Amino acid sequence: MKNFLELISNCLTDVREVMPWDLVDRLEANPDLLIVDVREPYEFEAMHIAGSINVPRGILESACEWDYEETEPELVRARDREVVVVCRSGHRSILAANSMQVLGYTN
Repeated sequence: MKNFLELISNCLTDVREVMPWDLVDRLEANPDLLIVDVREPYEFEAMHIAGSINVPRGILESACEWDYEETEPELVRARDREVVVVCRSGHRSILAANSMQVLGYTN
């Protein structure tokens, strides 16, 4: 059985990390980049990256699909866009990015 950090480590074999200090360069290179913040709403309200959308980790998979109460249209349409997923520590964002890859997000 794996523990939490082992699960994160395994996801890193498939997920490409972008360091926070490199995000500015990514945004300049691709203004269409979508930033998805998977923290809880109260965390997002306290502080977030301008232009990012808040999709809490707990509803991410249903937010990525049509016909759910949690559907986030911009996210559903972003399967071929460059997407950067952010959170506080990087752990939730790694799990979220891995799930999104399984759901067909390509970048």
